[in-house]
Amino acid sequence: MSFPSVQPVPSVPPASVTRSYWAGALSRRLSDRDRALFQVAADRNWPGARAVLPRLSRAADHGLLWFGAAAAMAATRSPRARRAALRGVASLALASATVNTVGKRSVRRPRPILELVPLVRQLKSQPITTSFPSGHSASAAAFATGVALESLGWGAVVAPVAFSVAASRVYTGVHYPGDVLVGAALGVGAAFAVRGLVPTRRQLAPPGRPYTEAPALPGGEHLVVVVNEDSGSAAAKASAVRDALPLAEVVECAPEDLTATLDKAAQRGRALGVCGGDGTVNRAAVAAARHGVPLAVFPGGTLNHFAYDLGIEAVQDTARALASGDAVKVDLGRFTPGPDGAAAGYFVNTFSLGVYPELVRLRERWTPRIGGWPAGVLASYEVLRGERPLEAELRGKRHALWLLFAGNCTYQRLGPAPAHRYDLADGLLDVRVVHGGRLPGLRLLAAALAGPLSRSPVHAAQRLRRLRIGGLAPGTSVAYDGEVAHIEGELTVDKLPEALTVYRPPVRP
Repeated sequence: MSFPSVQPVPSVPPASVTRSYWAGALSRRLSDRDRALFQVAADRNWPGARAVLPRLSRAADHGLLWFGAAAAMAATRSPRARRAALRGVASLALASATVNTVGKRSVRRPRPILELVPLVRQLKSQPITTSFPSGHSASAAAFATGVALESLGWGAVVAPVAFSVAASRVYTGVHYPGDVLVGAALGVGAAFAVRGLVPTRRQLAPPGRPYTEAPALPGGEHLVVVVNEDSGSAAAKASAVRDALPLAEVVECAPEDLTATLDKAAQRGRALGVCGGDGTVNRAAVAAARHGVPLAVFPGGTLNHFAYDLGIEAVQDTARALASGDAVKVDLGRFTPGPDGAAAGYFVNTFSLGVYPELVRLRERWTPRIGGWPAGVLASYEVLRGERPLEAELRGKRHALWLLFAGNCTYQRLGPAPAHRYDLADGLLDVRVVHGGRLPGLRLLAAALAGPLSRSPVHAAQRLRRLRIGGLAPGTSVAYDGEVAHIEGELTVDKLPEALTVYRPPVRP
């Protein structure tokens, strides 16, 4: 008996094998095209590049070029330039970490063959890491994009340099064009990731409301501006105000005469102007509210939170608002020691009990010796590592508190900590409490870096219109707008809704 012959059934490769085959083919094709483009670049004559690109490539090693650029931008003392520099450095750090921890370890591509590149172009010291992606290109694109997201003007200055650094990596033969393109894409992505965590000024909602009318004072006519001589570079700031507002009366005064001078100025002009930091603005706000005149703020101190939350970064911003009469109503915070409501104090930004007054005291003590920002960092370190519970009564119960913070209006969390206010007339106190215990400062810092402070078991937050605090020991320190005072017994913190009229430049589309 014969059996029919059985034909073999052709085997069908699994779908995963098919995908792997086509992926490999595509990868080889792209790699071949990348090498071809590198050969074209190596053979091409780049006019004028020999004297510039190798030096520029070496200058960008370890991000030194960009750190130098950031320092130069920060030295201009422009708030926008400083923010752009900080955003650029943060974007660079994220891009560099991504490339070095993930990118270069995932794809171990060899460097190009140097023999293809003319000797005069080659770097004296060759990199030893793998080729894909280009770390220099990632850092350059990240820094330039981060700067541009905050300031288009500075971005236009930095972008050509960043492009040249990326091109130099192909010119000197240390990277293929594909390495550079992917590195640049990672850098741009890092800058946008940083923006997702910490929005730029242009992303913030227009600050301050409700809008109100104020006298239009073009050129500063009928405006009296008081400049605090202790705010640093007082003469230069007074000169800048005079240049922008030639019709304004500008008065420079010593800190001990500030309150009296502000009161006289508020009575003499149709509006009161002030140039100084938040502590100076605090006194001016009280004088303006007392005499019922609008306030014009010119940022001129180490910290200018109130001005920045109004969208005022320079003298020209306030000058535009004065010329057009654009203004907003603003709440004024108040704290009143004792049960009788006497000797009230006021704040435009924040009021706090606990370790923050100690931080302010340490910062003010060290600032003359090491500068404002280093003193702030050192003071923060000192209070974060300490255990200084404050005993106080809240709603009839005794509590050990490390910090009690009350903000004038609601602060938004932009990044690891409360930073800006969208609305300066919401009628609310932003109250945040850190309970006492073992190293609550370090636990709070860890919680802040991980996410919203509400996740921390040592932290509590509420929005209130009024807060009563009792049982304060004699000599208890309070801090308000960078100033420090001492109280005891009872304390009431509340608001004067829309007590201030403040000039604010119109919102740009």
